[in-house]
Amino acid sequence: MAHNLAQASGTEPRGKLESIIPDLEAFVTPVRATIAEERLARKQRLAAAYRLFGRFRFDMGGAGHITVRDPEWTDHFWVNPFGVHFTRIRVSDLMLVSHAGEIVQPPARVKPWLNRAAFAIHSEIHRARPDVNAAAHSHSLYGKAFAALGRRLDPISQDSAAFFERHDLLDEFSGVVFDTSEGRKIAAKLGDLHALILQNHGLLTVGQSVEAAVWRYLAMENACQTQLLAESAGTPIVMDAELARHTRTQLGEECGAYCSFLPYWDWITEEEPDLLD
Repeated sequence: MAHNLAQASGTEPRGKLESIIPDLEAFVTPVRATIAEERLARKQRLAAAYRLFGRFRFDMGGAGHITVRDPEWTDHFWVNPFGVHFTRIRVSDLMLVSHAGEIVQPPARVKPWLNRAAFAIHSEIHRARPDVNAAAHSHSLYGKAFAALGRRLDPISQDSAAFFERHDLLDEFSGVVFDTSEGRKIAAKLGDLHALILQNHGLLTVGQSVEAAVWRYLAMENACQTQLLAESAGTPIVMDAELARHTRTQLGEECGAYCSFLPYWDWITEEEPDLLD
């Protein structure tokens, strides 16, 4: 027991501790041999992300979409076809769409219907943010409820602090986003941030990977739920800015978001391996 405690306290030689700590940067930037392998990996994670959104009931009719940039044709992105439930999405169902709105590669087994709102929002985000490879948006329950308040999240927990100074509020609702001019408003408000609260609408998150964008969505939905619950019970204690900023650097960057997604990837692919078809 004493030996184990010594290891945990850091009194053992540093090399032994490092041997059990993974190289997180290698997780975040895996090197794949070919563009084809990278494309397949992105599509697999995108299909898994849709299944997870379905599991968490982030589906609402035809609303909601997640996209990933193609690694070769960087002005194209992969997206789900309209009309297929999130819990049924497979890799072969995904379709490749250009920033001009052309369906370059249709889905294999379903009709190639493009969600107009998905195109209007995601084409403009991908165009404006070359550092963003993935974006996630839906009308999840708590995110939608919090968005109705017209406020940003407060850093009242370490999880919500991950979004401190890295999210904003678009306090203008103009109806369903069918026009790319509305998508440009969203992209402009997003700027170089990780997430947006769309007033009277829902949440939107982005990342350098599907993993990061989707984890941020899961985490932001949870943060909205937490703040709604805390405020219904009393007045939450808000962290001071320095502490919230420090916590964000520990949890809110690409590495933390990517690695937080990995257990969900293992869970959904083990229980629903058909998503990889």
